[in-house]
Amino acid sequence: MFDIDALRLLVAVAEAGSFTRAGGQLNYTQSAVSRRIAALEQQAGGPLFERLPRGVRLNPAGRALHRTATEVLDRLARAEHQLAVLHAGHGGLLHVGGFGTANVSLMPTALRSFRDTEPDVEVVAFEGPTATLMTRLENGTLDLAVVSDYPYGLPTAEGVTTTVLCEDELLVALPRRHRLAGAKTIALSDLRDEAWVQNAYGDRPTMLADACARAGFSPRKIIRIAEWTGKFGWVAAGLGVALVPSLAAWALPAELALCRLDDPALRRTIHVALPATPLPAARTLARLLRDAVRTPSPAV
Repeated sequence: MFDIDALRLLVAVAEAGSFTRAGGQLNYTQSAVSRRIAALEQQAGGPLFERLPRGVRLNPAGRALHRTATEVLDRLARAEHQLAVLHAGHGGLLHVGGFGTANVSLMPTALRSFRDTEPDVEVVAFEGPTATLMTRLENGTLDLAVVSDYPYGLPTAEGVTTTVLCEDELLVALPRRHRLAGAKTIALSDLRDEAWVQNAYGDRPTMLADACARAGFSPRKIIRIAEWTGKFGWVAAGLGVALVPSLAAWALPAELALCRLDDPALRRTIHVALPATPLPAARTLARLLRDAVRTPSPAV
């Protein structure tokens, strides 16, 4: 592996045509330049310069290494510039993540404003469950994530801080033809005979299980469906009911009705999660997410 400083010296000598002139440009003595070039030639397996009466010039091997050296140094210079821009918050890539229903309205609303505020920053988006998002923040593959404590509670991750964005009410989705679809508020106990379309249940304590226990029953049946389009499809077909966060109300199909439940504890907390030293662009997006939660949700 060639040393970057040695490649930089090779380029300087080739351009100057002299060890002495190159040393003056880089604040090296002529003898130091000679030693370093000799070490580079030994590493390269042979001479890189023709020694002339007045100066030096690249030989074929030197020209081959010189081409590679200039490409490497140019790429490093561009990387340094991109990093400087990124850390100044004026460009580069920003890797962001969110759980499924955060991407219905909350994240897109904030990112629309972010695009106007930081047009030179390219956003790379990732969707996943909260536990996965926190792990990605911890290992540095995400710069910001929107996470929640539903359904299992908010996990922790080393070096990751979380700030509450809002509370999100959990509603029940029913088919429009359901006998309770027109009710303003439904007692959870009135749904004791329903099947629940739910991804998480049974393996650990969940909000739905706790709420049903408070209402004095256990769900008759759990239909394990993960994706929201699938959940909506099963409910629309009359095969069950489902808890739906108010953040997802905008995406509800016309065949479904959303109703409030009588248990005030059926709500989740939404957080913005950041690494210990967030990028300026991530701090900007966090601010815009706080602005976005003030946008009224669709009426239920």
